[in-house]
Formats: sequence, structure tokens, C-alpha cells
Amino acid sequence: MASFFINRPVLAAVISIIILLGGLVSMKATPVAQYPDVAPPTVQVTTTYPGATAEVVANT
Repeated sequence: MASFFINRPVLAAVISIIILLGGLVSMKATPVAQYPDVAPPTVQVTTTYPGATAEVVANT
């Protein structure tokens, strides 16, 4: 099968382009609801600083 496409490079290129275009069309036709919801990563920091206000903790 490889020798078939080696002897006919134009046919191989045309088939590759058709497959590529078919993939692009199907990707555009996929409803947005099919994509998963991705939440951005978050970091939570917990600290104790007796007698300090939230502003003091945030600024130090």
C-alpha cells in the first residue's frame, strides 16, 4: 500500500487534504455544549496572625 502512494504522490496529497478539510468541517460543526467546562486553577492560602486585621495580613 505504501508503494501505491509513493508512486502517486499527488493522489496522496489530495486524500490528505480531503481528510484535513473533513476534520475541520466536523470540528466546526460540533456543538459547543460538547466541550467540557474547564475551571482555571486556583490557590487557597490559609494563615493565622493573631491580633492582625485582614489588610495587615494581606500587606505583609
